[in-house]
Order: sequence, then C-alpha cells, then structure tokens
Amino acid sequence: METNTHSHDFDDIRPLNDDEVSAAIDELIAAPGFRNAVNYIMPKVDWEAFTQRMRQCRTKEEFKSTFSYDAVMTIARHTTFSLTISGRSRLPENTPCTFISNHRDIVLDAAFLNVLLYDIGHGLTQVAIGDNLLIHPWIKLLVRINNSFIVKRDIPVRRVLDASRTLSAYIHHTIRHTRESVWIAQREGRAKDSNDFTQNAVLKMLNMGGTEDILTNLMALNIVPVAISYEFDPCDYLKAQEFQLKRDHPDFVKSKRDDLLSMETGILQNKGRVHFTIASPVNPALKALDRKMEKNELYSAIAAVIDREIYAHYRFYPCNYVAYDMLYQTLRFRSNYDRRDKKLFETYLRQQLDKILIPNKDEAFLRTKILEMYSNPLKNHLEHKP
Repeated sequence: METNTHSHDFDDIRPLNDDEVSAAIDELIAAPGFRNAVNYIMPKVDWEAFTQRMRQCRTKEEFKSTFSYDAVMTIARHTTFSLTISGRSRLPENTPCTFISNHRDIVLDAAFLNVLLYDIGHGLTQVAIGDNLLIHPWIKLLVRINNSFIVKRDIPVRRVLDASRTLSAYIHHTIRHTRESVWIAQREGRAKDSNDFTQNAVLKMLNMGGTEDILTNLMALNIVPVAISYEFDPCDYLKAQEFQLKRDHPDFVKSKRDDLLSMETGILQNKGRVHFTIASPVNPALKALDRKMEKNELYSAIAAVIDREIYAHYRFYPCNYVAYDMLYQTLRFRSNYDRRDKKLFETYLRQQLDKILIPNKDEAFLRTKILEMYSNPLKNHLEHKP
C-alpha cells in the first residue's frame, strides 16, 4: 500500500521544479552574495560569460551537470589531494536508494558524493539540508536549484512532529514515485568528535512516511550506508573550540556567523585525500531482524546494522594511526606510519591549535579533542569488527 501524496503537498520543502529554474537563475544572478561567493571560489571568472551560460540552463539537471559539477570539481582540485569512490559494485542496479552516511563537512559531504555518483553513472541524488544553514535567501535558492530538499529545524516544538511526517512522506514519495535517490546524514548535525553513530530519531522519521511495519517501511527506502573518510578536516580546530566553549559556557549556542565560517572553512581549506565507500545495502540484514522486538530496541538494532557497515568501510590515513597512538600513548600502529608521517601530523596539529583564539584557552583539552576526531573512526572500526 502506497502513501497517497502529491508533489504540491511538499511545496515548502521540495527542490525547484524545472519550470521554476529560469526565474530562479535570474534571481540568483541578481543577488550580490551569490556573485561574491562565485568570485571567491573562482577569482578569474568572466562574470558576463558565466551568467550567460547560467541563463542557458532550462532544467535542474542541466544546471547541476554543468555549473554545480564544475564548481564542486574546482573545489576538489584546489583543496584535495584526491577525491575517490569505491564500492560501486554494491549499488543496486536501476534502483533508487537512500544513502545514509556519516557527516564530516556541512556542504561537501553531499556535494562530493553527488559528483562521484554522477561520474560512475548513478545519477545525482536529492540532498537533505537543514534550514539552519540557509542563512541568506540566495543560498536557499541555490540549494533548491541543486535538487536539495529542506529539513526544518528552526521551528516551534509543537510543529516538529508534523514537519517530520512531511519530510518522511517526501522521502518515500521521491524513492517510490519520482524514483530518485536521496542522501541524508545519519544524525542531525555533524559528529564533532567523529564518533559516528546513526540516531534512532533519524530512523523514526524515515519510518513515518510508510504505512506498514517499521522494517517494511525502511526496507522500501533501499538504505545504502556510505562511509566518508577525509584525511584532514579543515574545521577540526573550530569543532575543538566549540567543545571548550560549550564546556565553559553550557548555554553557548553557535551564531549564524559561526555556521558561515564553518561552511567557508570546510569548502576552501585543505582536506588532503578524500574517499567515499559505498557499503552493502542493508535490506538483507534488516530482513533477518526480529519484527517482534520492542520498537526502541528494533530501531537500535537497525542503527547498529548501518553503523557496522560504515565502520567497516572507513579508509584510514597515517594521521589516523598517529592520532590513535598519541591519544592512547601506545605504539599499536607504529607499523602504519613512519617518523616523517608523525612529524607532519604533529606540525599540522600545532598549526590547527594555533588558530584557536578564545579566552582561557585550554591547550591540553583542545589537543585531546582534535586527537579524538582523528582516532575515533579507527577506534570504532576496531571495536566493531565482525
């Protein structure tokens, strides 16, 4: 039995339709903030030629496959040593999927995944993006042209349940009827310490759009976990800083300016090697679960299935092994790096710590937090080996 939904039910969260693209492009071009962003990423751009090419796009697909693809690959060329993907043989053929991944970068996790999927012929996915990041109207316009749908977060508590139902119904509608894949992070916000785990709340939301039991509803979404591995996280020092600010001031809340800085830093600074691994679709494992389990226990079991796939398919770099040995004061992974690797990471760590300029700077605490960010994926991998 399918949910009886129509696209107009989702007008306030859906991406733009193709017949809305031309007007949106004109509005985007007229926004000073958009022009500033383009000039920042591509300082040598010929603005007149650039906007003329934009206006030639008549569909989202044309816009994404030319401008968005080029913009993301330009960022990759300038800020990564390599951008790679593996596990394509695990992708179900001709089947729209719900990609659920760990979350490192506010903008680039989904953007990088999209261009990598496009390159291997899967097609671009729809992307879930929180409205807390849509700081300026032109940003909201840009993400909607790029086939993103909106996750409402800045809403009164009494409306959260309705918003979750609508979001879930939209995802089910997209998989079943539009037959496009979607991407959503395994949790609300990034795991600041890289201790990745799937939140039950995300799975509960995904279940709401179905009309059957929990397992049937989630299996209809064809969930495929994706493990994301950045060699360096340019926002690591900002995340460490936030940990101390929250420790020292329990009521601390990031400002919109903080979010903009995180987006800008994540996009424009060095990430080293970046790798995405498509893990195994979870439907066979979900099918084997006991449907009679208590609901919360069942959600936890489903989350564990997704997490195990992500943990098993991380890619590790010398910095992960060095950070683990430094944090736990061992030589456990000494064979996975040499003295040069260790010296390079120590220099990097020093440089990142030096960027933190806050009152009562707790150097030891901040250092530990950054080491945790680089060692936690390895720790989870080791602790959840089959």
